[in-house]
Amino acid sequence: MTKTNALRLLDAAGIPYSTRAYDYDEADPCGIDPDGPEAELRERMFKTLTTRGDRLGILIFVIPVSRELDLKKCAQAAGDKRVEMVHMKELLPLTGYMRGGCSPVGMKKKYPVIFDEEALLYDAIFVSAGQRGLQMEVEPQALIDFVGGRCADVTKQ
Repeated sequence: MTKTNALRLLDAAGIPYSTRAYDYDEADPCGIDPDGPEAELRERMFKTLTTRGDRLGILIFVIPVSRELDLKKCAQAAGDKRVEMVHMKELLPLTGYMRGGCSPVGMKKKYPVIFDEEALLYDAIFVSAGQRGLQMEVEPQALIDFVGGRCADVTKQ
């Protein structure tokens, strides 16, 4: 396995993690058969989304893969007036990551990171390890602390 920048940063910080490699498919970016033996892992999988606030600029949200952002809740949680999704063509220049491989760890710049509060319900969550088809499983509070993040209710119900 190739060590990504995100994994090297966790190593340097002494934060334990495990990895999960899979064949990336745009139709199912989790790489899990909903009826297969790993189906229960899906509820602990989180995606990293990049947004832009009208006052604060780039904001990162980490939410369950099965949920959608509530942009009004995001703006409120960030203390901004309005938040919108960043266009896909901006993702690589802003974060250093491509769609499907965006990790909350190791972005080009330090952006505010807000995790959906559901992350704290689990002993470990999966987030992208910085490339398509590779996830890292990590204790959520350790990850939140490492990226200087915080939690809020930011998804649609």
